[in-house]
Amino acid sequence: MEISAAIKYVGVDDLDIDLFESQYVVPEGVAYNSYIILDEKIAIMDTVDARKGKEWWSNVEKILAGKEPDFLVVQHLEPDHASLIAEVVERYPQVKVVATAKALQMMPQFFPAVDLNANAYPVKEGDTLSLGEHTLQFFTAPMVHWPEVMVSYEQSEKVLFSADAFGKFGALCNEGSWDCEARRYYINICGKYGVQVQTLLKKAATLDIKTICPLHGPVLTENLGHYIGLYDTWSKYEPETEGVFVAYASIHGGTAVAAERLAEILREKGASKVVVTDLSRCDMAEAVEDAFRYSHMVVCAASYDADVFPPMYDFLHHLKLKNFQNRKVAIMENGSWAPTAGRVMRAMLESMKNIEIVEPVVTIRSRMKEEDIPAMEQLAEALLG
Repeated sequence: MEISAAIKYVGVDDLDIDLFESQYVVPEGVAYNSYIILDEKIAIMDTVDARKGKEWWSNVEKILAGKEPDFLVVQHLEPDHASLIAEVVERYPQVKVVATAKALQMMPQFFPAVDLNANAYPVKEGDTLSLGEHTLQFFTAPMVHWPEVMVSYEQSEKVLFSADAFGKFGALCNEGSWDCEARRYYINICGKYGVQVQTLLKKAATLDIKTICPLHGPVLTENLGHYIGLYDTWSKYEPETEGVFVAYASIHGGTAVAAERLAEILREKGASKVVVTDLSRCDMAEAVEDAFRYSHMVVCAASYDADVFPPMYDFLHHLKLKNFQNRKVAIMENGSWAPTAGRVMRAMLESMKNIEIVEPVVTIRSRMKEEDIPAMEQLAEALLG
C-alpha cells in the first residue's frame, strides 16, 4: 500500500491471532500498521508485533532498498507496535529513537538487554522534526490509551499518524464496515479514557488533516468528519443509537424467557430498537460495546450464591472498568427462594457515574407468570418515559 509517493505502508496482517490482548476475539484478524517516510532523512513510524516480525522486516527492507533509516518514531510502546525496537537499533546503530520522555523511560522495562541511551531522541508537545520536505510535529496523547502515547502530524501532506486512535479490529485483507469493529475496539481499548480522547480531539481540530494513519485498521482518507464525529460521541459517553439493550444472565432458562418477553413489551410500547444478548454465550466485548452504543439498558439476572449470576457480575464489572455512564437502566431479577441479584446489580450500577435506575425493580420467582406482566409493563413504561 502506498499512502503517497513519499509515505509507504510497511505493516502486516495477522490472520493467525485468536485473541487480541488475550481477551478480544478477532475472527477477521488484526492489522499491525507501520509506515516509512522517505525524504532526505528517513523515518520509520512504529514497528509491529514480534509474531509478525519476519514479514515486517521483509516489507521494510523492500521499501528502504538498501538505505538506512535516520529515525524510528515510537508513538506507542505497547508490544503489538513496539516489539521490534531493539532489533531496529541493533541493525541500524545510528538510528535515533523518537519518543516521549515517558516512553523512553519505560523502554528498558521491555528491552533490558539493550542500552538505548545513545539512540534516545526525546520530544515533547509541539516539537517538530524536519526530514527535508516533510516535517513531523508531535502531540502528546497520554492515556490514549497508555501514558507515554503521542501522535505525529506530517505538515506537508497533512497526515495524522494517530497511534491507537481511529483503530479497528480486522486485518486489512478483510474489508468490512468500519463503524462496528472500530466501535468495539474503541470502547474496549480506549473507552475508559474519554476525557483524554476529548483532549486529543481538540488538538486534532487545530490541524488540517487529509489522511489518518492509525496503528490498527484501514488508512482513512475520505469522510473524516464521520469518523471524528463518532469518536467525539463515544468519548463523551453519549448514546450513538436510540434504543434499548437488554442483557440477561440466565442459569436454567427462566430469566432468558422473562428477558425476551420484556423485550417484546418494550417493542410494543414503542422502543425504536431493542437488542437482546445472552451474557453467558456472547462475546463480552460486543456486549460492552452495545451497552455504550444504545441510549437505554435493561439488566436481567438470576440470583446466585446470595449474589448475582457471574456472567452478569462480569459484564457490570467490565462496564465499571470502561467508565460506563450517562444512561437510564432498568433491573429485573430472578430468585427461587431469596432473590439477591437486583440488590447486587443496583449497587454495581450506582457505583457508576450518572446512571438513572428506573423503578420498579421487577422480581421473578423461578419462572415468569402472567401476574408478573403488569410489573414488567410498568418497568418498560418507566424506562421509555
